[in-house]
Amino acid sequence: MPTISIFYGIQIMMYFYDNGKHNTPHIHAEYQDDEAVFSILDGEVISGMLPRKQTRLVQAWIEIHQESLMIDWKLAVTGQEPLRIEPLR
Repeated sequence: MPTISIFYGIQIMMYFYDNGKHNTPHIHAEYQDDEAVFSILDGEVISGMLPRKQTRLVQAWIEIHQESLMIDWKLAVTGQEPLRIEPLR
């Protein structure tokens, strides 16, 4: 599972070949002991939970980088290494 970005203690990842379980383009985010899966299309939480502040940070980052995330999604679901994406600053 490649890490594509890290910011404010939040690690953002994409799994290879991960288009079966959630049936939508998504990312995995970890913060401390919490994990959540976010839709790339609208930033909604698909499963899991992060603290409120970190959830908002991830959603803002998704909105800023949606186009790059979709490119990475297409790479990851075909087993190719996704590209790193600029962290939220």
